[in-house]
Amino acid sequence: MRGSAIAASLALAVMALSAAPVFAQPAQPPPKPAQPAPAQPPAQPTPQPPAQPPAPFPQGAKIAYINPQLIFQQSTEGKALIARVQAVVQKKQTEGQTKAKQLQDNQTKLQSSGSVMNEAARSQLEKEIERQQREGERFQQDAQAEINEIQQEVNNEFGKRLQPIIEAIATEKGLHFVFNAADAGFAWVAPGLDISADVVKKLDSMAKPGTAPK
Repeated sequence: MRGSAIAASLALAVMALSAAPVFAQPAQPPPKPAQPAPAQPPAQPTPQPPAQPPAPFPQGAKIAYINPQLIFQQSTEGKALIARVQAVVQKKQTEGQTKAKQLQDNQTKLQSSGSVMNEAARSQLEKEIERQQREGERFQQDAQAEINEIQQEVNNEFGKRLQPIIEAIATEKGLHFVFNAADAGFAWVAPGLDISADVVKKLDSMAKPGTAPK
């Protein structure tokens, strides 16, 4: 499996985990709390079935597969990279909400007081609203470009880290093929052929204590 194929799958994983509007509308005030319902007797806990042990790798198998999104979400390094992307997204969301609130305040002011303003003041406020709208559009475009860039950087970085680990595990197990479950289109596959947990374990074992990817 090539690193570029892994990176493409990781891109979908990161986008799914971090996708959110950047230039969002200001948050509405929370609704008033509802009146508490009459106390009900505690429900009896539903017994959970015991966790099933992972299926063993079939002896003599020459093929396997990985789930890139699972590796991203479960590995220490993947979690750190996801947090890195989400920090950028959160920062841009906060900036976008501030800009949206300022624009909304001016629009409300124009609607409520525009008719009583003198011509100069109303014209100045209208120009300010137009400026804020243009800046909001540019901010949205720039923010999305920055998020896309950091996502691509993370995808490439993690893909390069995974490739030699997958090759090492494939060599250890004597595999001929390792498929990517995200794009292989399996109709059915034996669970034991999933070596994602092995990749996570080896990836975490290679991480230096007390360090995280930048």
